[in-house]
Amino acid sequence: MPNSETHFGAPRSRVDGRLKVTGAAKYAGEFTAPDLAHGYVVSSAIAKGRITAIDTAAAEAAPGVLRVFTHENRPTTAWLNSSYRDEVAPPGKPFRPLYDAEVVYSGQPVALVVAESFEAARDAAALVRVTYEHAPHETNLRNVLAEAYVPPKERPGIDPPPNPRGDAAAAYAAAPIKVENGYHVAPEHHNPMEPHATTVVWEAGGKLTIHDKIQGAQNTQSYVTSVFSLPKKDVRVIAPFVGGAFGSGLRPQYQLFLAVMASLELKRSVRVVLTRDQMFTFGYRPDTIQTLALGADREGRLQAVMHEAIAGTSPFEDFQEVVVNWSGLAYHCDNVDLKYKLAKIDTYTPLDMRAPGAPLGMFALESGMDELAHALKIDPLELRLRNYAEMDQNTGRQFSSKELRAAYRLGAERFGWARRSHEPRSMREGRELIGWGMATGVWEAGMQQASARATLTAGGKLEVAIATADIGTGTYTILTQIAADALGLRMEDVTARIGDSALPTSPIEGGSWTAASAGSAVQAACYAVRETLLNYARRMENSPLANAGLDHVVFTAGHIALRSDPSRSVSFADAMRAGGVDRIEQEETTAPDKGNMAKFSPYTHAAVFAEVRVDEELGAVRVTRVVDAIAAGRIINPKTARSQIIGGVVFGIGMALTEESMLDHRLGRFMNHNIAEYHLPVNADIREIDVLFVDEEESKANPIGVKGLGEIGIVGTAAAIANAVFHATGKRIRELPITLDKLLD
Repeated sequence: MPNSETHFGAPRSRVDGRLKVTGAAKYAGEFTAPDLAHGYVVSSAIAKGRITAIDTAAAEAAPGVLRVFTHENRPTTAWLNSSYRDEVAPPGKPFRPLYDAEVVYSGQPVALVVAESFEAARDAAALVRVTYEHAPHETNLRNVLAEAYVPPKERPGIDPPPNPRGDAAAAYAAAPIKVENGYHVAPEHHNPMEPHATTVVWEAGGKLTIHDKIQGAQNTQSYVTSVFSLPKKDVRVIAPFVGGAFGSGLRPQYQLFLAVMASLELKRSVRVVLTRDQMFTFGYRPDTIQTLALGADREGRLQAVMHEAIAGTSPFEDFQEVVVNWSGLAYHCDNVDLKYKLAKIDTYTPLDMRAPGAPLGMFALESGMDELAHALKIDPLELRLRNYAEMDQNTGRQFSSKELRAAYRLGAERFGWARRSHEPRSMREGRELIGWGMATGVWEAGMQQASARATLTAGGKLEVAIATADIGTGTYTILTQIAADALGLRMEDVTARIGDSALPTSPIEGGSWTAASAGSAVQAACYAVRETLLNYARRMENSPLANAGLDHVVFTAGHIALRSDPSRSVSFADAMRAGGVDRIEQEETTAPDKGNMAKFSPYTHAAVFAEVRVDEELGAVRVTRVVDAIAAGRIINPKTARSQIIGGVVFGIGMALTEESMLDHRLGRFMNHNIAEYHLPVNADIREIDVLFVDEEESKANPIGVKGLGEIGIVGTAAAIANAVFHATGKRIRELPITLDKLLD
């Protein structure tokens, strides 16, 4: 009997790869129905005010138009604001599309034109005439800093800053070495390849099958049933593939409401796809202004950390993310004071964007640490080692595991950090200045409660099912690997089903918790199948496994064999035949261990090293090399894991050098609302990205010993690049992106 291959920890190609490269994978805007109508959104032209008149006559008379929906004729939906709250909604009053005549941000949907074709709907939308009464607006965060406030209610799942420890102000005043500065990162939009879209397939009797761009099918389902007062059994959400989201798909966006509303009213299938322009009319990484003060003794040991952030939020919700907390746990310091406030501006509510809060807060902290190292004339890596945190001082808990020292060492060796000269502007080639910078990355290694089902057939085929999503990260693949190993099967004999609200309950795909949450649930369900199989095998007449426990057997190649004597085995088929079944189905739920949660803090860590070349005459910056050493527990699939980190690093390069959502404050509108003028990094901008995974034993964070990778790749990357730019030029840029005008100023 051949031994089965181990898949956990092996570099496997994506099981859904062929579907994607051949175009067979369907996304939200590609599903169809025989009676499909198309909706096109009309967006507001002002940032704040009131609609005084809306003329839809010409649009309604256009060929192929079925209906024009506005606030004046929309059907009745739920009355209470709480009915519009989704799984990750911040405190406040969720936005309600077409609710009334009030305009609260530029680009707000004010009408939906539904027609027989997309082209007809688009052309008719241009005929809708809207008259407004303008009201004064404010979209400049700097103008409302004096009105900043501590959020009255916490956003669920977002920890507020911990209480101050020690006396940071006194310690800072007494510290012989001080740095204090302000930092700012421009707002950014997610810009995934797939636009936000919803296709609602209407069936007789009012049942809906909804294909939505969402990072959690059950989040869309609960939103729709709540808003439209529909029974859960009549709404099924299917989202098998998501073409990138990066947080933009955590919350249902307004095209979902509009498509469902139109479908229910017209009693036919409706699709609404947002344009690239309209992709800039909902959430973004919030504008955040920070001040950081670090005090140290002459050996570089931190004596005081004071970090304050003020972030913009919408007029109707208190969006919150973790920005300053990282400064209380990244390094050892006994005197820490952290503050986080919000200020309202007239835009849509910001939205979680890859590692929400961490790239902002760590940009300030890691820039400050680099400035402190320069003031002390200490190597930046050495300064971090002198302040290495052995425990999470924010909570007083030990880290569940932490191999950041190893990441520093291996990353520095691979990068060649020891050859770095200390003085800025001391490395060059021709007219290019060369800079080397580094930074630390840290992100939560979370786990959420999740349920999964495993079904094994007598033919040796296994299906695992859970409602989680795959936003391009490789969820299908890692769940297949985990399931295959649990029962000793080939990956080809395993099918993973996800992205369907009818499947066992799962949280949204986000926070880098999917591998730990969904993976643990899938493994638990497969282990339950193993136990059932073994019980059947033990009851067989003259069974070679009659007295064997789970610890005494191995599951391999469709057989259960004694670990001590693999020749003594029972096939899955024979065991099931003995049990009188042709399939075994088990569903299990896993959740974080409350005991471990009370004692340990789980985090993923990174050591990021970056090389830049700066044209001294033109100010142009090129990132020519990045080494990112990651400590993230067990790595399920090194191939897809590496891609995850590379993607995060590219995000960080964009944050550092190119990405900026530009507001015209006179109009209150994002002006570069397309991917020609919103500058994303492209292939020509990306050079060598070297990813290292550090061996890290993790036994407390979750049953399978993994830590998420979706976000850690961006955290620290922008800071490392900014530090490299300083090393190259001697000019400290504290506002991202670092554009040539800032270097030539």
